[in-house]
Amino acid sequence: MSGPGDRGATIPAMVGGGLVGLDAIREARARVAAVIRPTPAFGSEHLSRLAGRPVLLKPEHLQRTGSFKVRGAVNAISRLPPGVEVAAASAGNHAQGVALAAALTGHRATVFMPAAAALPKAQATRDYGAEVVRVGEGIEECLAAAAAWAQERGAVLVPPFDHPDVIAGQGTIGVELAEEAPRAHTVVVPVGGGGLVAGVAAALAALRPGVRVVGVEAAGADAVRRSLDAGRLVTLDAVSTIADGIALRCPSELTLAHIRAFVDDVVVVTDEEISQAMLMLLERLKAVVEPAGAAAVAALMAGRVAGTGPAVAVLSGGNVDPLLLARLIEHGLAAAGRFLVLRAVLPDHPGALAALAGALAAMGHNVLSVEHRRPGVHRALGEVEVVVTLETRDPEHRDEVVAALAADGFRVEPLS
Repeated sequence: MSGPGDRGATIPAMVGGGLVGLDAIREARARVAAVIRPTPAFGSEHLSRLAGRPVLLKPEHLQRTGSFKVRGAVNAISRLPPGVEVAAASAGNHAQGVALAAALTGHRATVFMPAAAALPKAQATRDYGAEVVRVGEGIEECLAAAAAWAQERGAVLVPPFDHPDVIAGQGTIGVELAEEAPRAHTVVVPVGGGGLVAGVAAALAALRPGVRVVGVEAAGADAVRRSLDAGRLVTLDAVSTIADGIALRCPSELTLAHIRAFVDDVVVVTDEEISQAMLMLLERLKAVVEPAGAAAVAALMAGRVAGTGPAVAVLSGGNVDPLLLARLIEHGLAAAGRFLVLRAVLPDHPGALAALAGALAAMGHNVLSVEHRRPGVHRALGEVEVVVTLETRDPEHRDEVVAALAADGFRVEPLS
């Protein structure tokens, strides 16, 4: 795999190189205008209460292909000569953006995706007209395969973030925010490879220089934060996060240079905070947002973003596998204290379980599941273990349930 700055057969760099400026972003806006879907920012009273400050949302999860990635892909591919083949490597969002952009501009696209990439994302990429090639287990193998294929075929590799045209395309969001949220003090943006935050921050630095831009990484993929702290590019040994859309081991020299120049801070959120943000967006705003897309909201809810003035959170994407969504909802409910898994040790005689169920019913609790454990459990003779899952309102309510059962004489221990 080529290192940062060694792009090989990619789209030609913009004349002059360096950082992306407002002129390039405005030119990109003209190129993508006929393709992208309007996503006007809107306010959320509930999120504003949770964050303790006015919050608006930029719903790029409603964009064509389900994410912001189509902006950079269209801007880059539309500048290529007719008939040139394009290649890309992606686990989902960039793949779909490249596939649609290539179809709309008359280019043939081949996209390399990990073997474990979600089936709906791979099928959507095919549906947009690209050929999908499954390669290896991670995005690094896909990037190497895509680069080799492009070199062999004389095709053009469209990077997911490491190119000025891609950054300029993503920067069109910053131009829109300058118009849609003129009173915003802070704009909060998810960060993976850094193309989105680089473009948004470059646009706002030119149009609204007083606005703070804060990037948000997942704790298990915090390569940008570590690179800033180290004063050089840092490549993580591995990434581990539910937010696969921002699970990058390393940014590029180009995106890191933009972040140093234009971004005020980069903060980190946990998977639990991301899942809670996803659950809130689903429940209160009816917004299906992927984990990476919820990272900015997670940072605001967790109080990681300094200041009290109006903030805008970019919901960067909504491409989430339904099976994963179901697991993430359960994870979010547990993280928010909406489940209580309780172990109880009961006398092994008739009526003991009924007594526990009666106590829970008297407190008005809904029991989701009961697991009665006798074989393989190391308990005293005449005892049995029961694991009960209940609905609760929040962590404080969970503690109240445990205390009430203990006061009634039950031997209980919370497991979550």
